[in-house]
Amino acid sequence: MELLADAGCRRLWINGSFVTDKEEPGDLDAIWDQNGVDFDLLDDIFFEFSDGRRAQKLRFGGEFLPNVVESGSGLAFVDFFQNDRDGGRKGIVVIELGGGIA
Repeated sequence: MELLADAGCRRLWINGSFVTDKEEPGDLDAIWDQNGVDFDLLDDIFFEFSDGRRAQKLRFGGEFLPNVVESGSGLAFVDFFQNDRDGGRKGIVVIELGGGIA
């Protein structure tokens, strides 16, 4: 999160097993807000999507995606992540990088 904040990112949405009741979460899925981000300051790893985002998974234990449109659904990732596999709605965690958890 610090790398994103240093580039001007002010909001993340967290999904994956970290926002479930699993005793030992296995992965982290995050979406970052591109508004206000200086892309010249952003670490290249946030644009490394090859091999199933393997480099991100190795470095962070999960994936960080910009809030763009998810191709299969046509929804922005922040909306896509709020749908469960059965088509129901679910909550995700919003982290305001400039001022704590919202």
